[in-house]
Amino acid sequence: MKKLTPKNTICLWFDKDALEAARFYAATFPDSEVTNIFYAPTDFPSGKAGDVLTVEFTVCGIPCIGLNGGPAFEQTEAFSFQIATDTQEETDRYWNAIVNNGGQESACGWCKDRWGVSWQITPRVLTDALAAGGEEAKRAFSAMMEMGKIDIATIEAARRGE
Repeated sequence: MKKLTPKNTICLWFDKDALEAARFYAATFPDSEVTNIFYAPTDFPSGKAGDVLTVEFTVCGIPCIGLNGGPAFEQTEAFSFQIATDTQEETDRYWNAIVNNGGQESACGWCKDRWGVSWQITPRVLTDALAAGGEEAKRAFSAMMEMGKIDIATIEAARRGE
């Protein structure tokens, strides 16, 4: 049975490391894999025939394509993957995998991988607190604004008003 191409696929532009990035994502996140690699049939402005042109992969079940398009465009925070986590250990694991592999920390649960792709490592306790509204949401939001990586115990204490 032929696998159908999804109607909607996220396309991420890379300089030349789409395959390396896709393999990292597949090794880091559950329900993630590299599914296809396509090679350039001829020379193109930023590469040669036989170079990896595109990579099909999934990140947490979301279909993606990595395009080795050259240095013309860079990633921005205007796009990010948001990964929901259930425990501090899971939050730490994803955050550390990204940051310790040439990435960089940012604020409020955001970090950037070494290819410039932005990630929000977001514990569900934080989104639950914000969804609760009122004073609980204000306290959790204020606590989050002081953080890089989200600390679940601090968010839970803020929710309780401690």
